[in-house]
Amino acid sequence: MYAICVESSHQRGMGHFYRALNFIDYLSGRGLDSILLINDHKPSLSILKKSKINHEVVDLFDRDSGWEQDVVTKYSAEAWINDRLDTEYQHAQTVKQTGVKLVTFDDRGKGASLADLHFAPLIFGDIKELGGARICCGTGYLILSGEIDQYRHLRQRQDSVIVTLGGSDTYGATLKVVKILAESGRSMTVVAGPAFEHKSELISLVTPSIKVIDSVGSLIQYFSNFDLAVTGGGVTPFEANASGLPCIVIANEWFEEPVCEYLQGTGGAVYAGPCDNIDEDILSKSLDIESMSRAAMAHINTGGAERVYHEIESL
Repeated sequence: MYAICVESSHQRGMGHFYRALNFIDYLSGRGLDSILLINDHKPSLSILKKSKINHEVVDLFDRDSGWEQDVVTKYSAEAWINDRLDTEYQHAQTVKQTGVKLVTFDDRGKGASLADLHFAPLIFGDIKELGGARICCGTGYLILSGEIDQYRHLRQRQDSVIVTLGGSDTYGATLKVVKILAESGRSMTVVAGPAFEHKSELISLVTPSIKVIDSVGSLIQYFSNFDLAVTGGGVTPFEANASGLPCIVIANEWFEEPVCEYLQGTGGAVYAGPCDNIDEDILSKSLDIESMSRAAMAHINTGGAERVYHEIESL
């Protein structure tokens, strides 16, 4: 049994949540059980209920009750996976005291120092300050949707554009992108994520050339209809690139900047800057879509979930 603990919110975003769902899907395919531990975030809980995924709502910042011990005992968990960005030392210590193996993802908190395994597929550059007994770096450990291979294909034109800047889009970058694209005469489809809080402002920008959708059954399947995506600097552009979809990437957080620079370096994406200083020229210009699509598929693959699983099992 795997206990997978994530934080999902407007401020934190939903990338950690979706990565957990991808890994749960992989584990399920191997006949393995898991319990998702999550804070009380209504959009995420709605998805979990519809998907009938085994989950439990917890207070992630309860430092006194020892809820972690209760979870491990209740579910007979053998491994605890944190995907919360900044885990506290006390929390990690409480988990370790139960005797389970502790795994963490892209963790900049002090709790990472107690991890048996630290997967850092989205941390580029100097990793000396990362904590953990064993650190696994590189995009080979990205846990991507298992659907990608089914919809993977080469793009050759720049006719259709999709804008998807996260489940919550904390800083409203979607509004800025839509305005820039509209001014350049570009038509587009805009995905307003499940925790998107700028809907009324977005609707006010709608014209016949701008289509807005609230959600899609499968974003990967929906991606297959487009030639170019405008995304944030999380997991989404990697999923898009792995499916052959080139991206223009925008950093919504400071730690996404090196991610965006990495993606630009692979040739599958172009970096348009941080969300508070978007390069309008990049959003407006014509791109070599076919070359970007080939580079994207050459650099990003979908074997990360299996690599992560085998590393955890090796413990």
